[in-house]
Amino acid sequence: MSIAKNSVVTLHYEMYDANEQLIDKTEEPIAYLHGGYDGIFPLVEEALHGKNVGDTVDIVLQPDDAFGEQDPELIRMEDASVFPVEVQAGMMFEADTPEGDTMIFRVTDVANGKVVVDGNHPLAGMKIRFKATVDSVREASAEEISHGHAHGAHGHHH
Repeated sequence: MSIAKNSVVTLHYEMYDANEQLIDKTEEPIAYLHGGYDGIFPLVEEALHGKNVGDTVDIVLQPDDAFGEQDPELIRMEDASVFPVEVQAGMMFEADTPEGDTMIFRVTDVANGKVVVDGNHPLAGMKIRFKATVDSVREASAEEISHGHAHGAHGHHH
């Protein structure tokens, strides 16, 4: 079966930065619902369309096609006293936005009673090379299509 709209695709992938350094890879295959459900980068989905089990794709994604550009407004300096614990670089916190959404902020620096937090994705602003191998392809169930995402083994959400 070829990858088409409303098929569940599992794949193994590797992601590399602009210096060809491995930055992420699957240990177990990931699954997504193919056909514009935002389960995978759109350009990767486009490259996978029509592929079969065992086929590969190797695509370079610009920041806008992957994790977006760095947004300077998402980098903030806060007084250390606003945090409930002693913070260190690398820690992550959830915070509510004025719009009522929840965002994850990463602590990037702590000095002189001030904490720099960054709400950008850690890979924002980076060109990414995405290499993937199709592991399996199957028709999606009506429930998966109505939910807009693939379900795992035995119908469970993942």
